[in-house]
Amino acid sequence: MDDDEYLAQRFEEHRGHLRAVAYRMLGSLSEAEDAVQEGWLRASRADSSAVDNLGGWLTTIVGRICLNMLRSRSTRREAALDVEEYEYVHVPDPIVGSVDVVDPEQEVLLADSVGLALMVVLETLSPAERLSFVLHDMFAVPFEDIAPIVDKTPAATRQLASRARRRVQGQSPSPSTDRARQREVVDAFISAARGGDFEALLALLDPDVLLRADAGSLPATKLVRGARAVAEQAYTFRKFAALNQPVLVNGMPGIVAAKDGRAFSLLSFTLGADGRITELNILADPKRMADLDVSFLKG
Repeated sequence: MDDDEYLAQRFEEHRGHLRAVAYRMLGSLSEAEDAVQEGWLRASRADSSAVDNLGGWLTTIVGRICLNMLRSRSTRREAALDVEEYEYVHVPDPIVGSVDVVDPEQEVLLADSVGLALMVVLETLSPAERLSFVLHDMFAVPFEDIAPIVDKTPAATRQLASRARRRVQGQSPSPSTDRARQREVVDAFISAARGGDFEALLALLDPDVLLRADAGSLPATKLVRGARAVAEQAYTFRKFAALNQPVLVNGMPGIVAAKDGRAFSLLSFTLGADGRITELNILADPKRMADLDVSFLKG
């Protein structure tokens, strides 16, 4: 086996980890794949003979690519760093799976599971903050290795991560990790929606619940706050409730509305410590939903 073949083999061993890094950095599955592929091209052209920690080296390569991709995104995405101020609505790409069968590739991608609510908060960080937080807090990359990527000192990089951490903790309170309760609430939500039971829907919601609906360029894109307003929104979609099926969204219970093997909306739940819904994220962008693989769904 020559050096190129050896590097290719080692890269494939790290591909799952690199995809996980890129997904958390970009919130886009397709862009994450592009970043990993670009990472391979750069690694294959570089001299890796003196690299002691190949995994760390590849992680910083992909991290730098992701940072450049974040910085080059459209004005709309960059101008809307503060979701609350700009009422900017974007739901990152979800990782959707069956509630009955666990996909090994998804397990790697969702190691130390990161729900859509946290992914949304990551969207509010500056590119340098996001890189510093993701690489250090989620993947234990030392600040000394992150600093050259963001062109900062290790101390300044530590401050970037600290600032990001405060924002994440402030906007994304620790959700309930009781999976049985999560599934119970999702089932109750589906039942209330199908039955058109407004009061039952209302009872499932935290008083300050936030609904974020991303329908792409369609008018249905919106932010809705407050239990009654959110329940009213959910009530208006009751005619589609019969099409809802439970799924896992980023490793947590959620709902996909699908017909004839084609999904047209996805709903992700975040529960608070008291078991009530604190956040709902809806993806209904026709273009992105068309790319969602729901072949595992029943019927």
